[in-house]
Amino acid sequence: MRFPEAVERRLKKKVCMKCGALNAWNATRCRRCHSRDLRPKHIERRAGR
Repeated sequence: MRFPEAVERRLKKKVCMKCGALNAWNATRCRRCHSRDLRPKHIERRAGR
């Protein structure tokens, strides 16, 4: 059984394209290197689930 709150907490992050650090979803700059080059974390969609 999956809890949507837990899945969202683990997957709803942003990743810095420069250093790879995980950041909060509402971040505008990287917490580690202060770059503005952030992307959403890839979410793997599972077939049949």
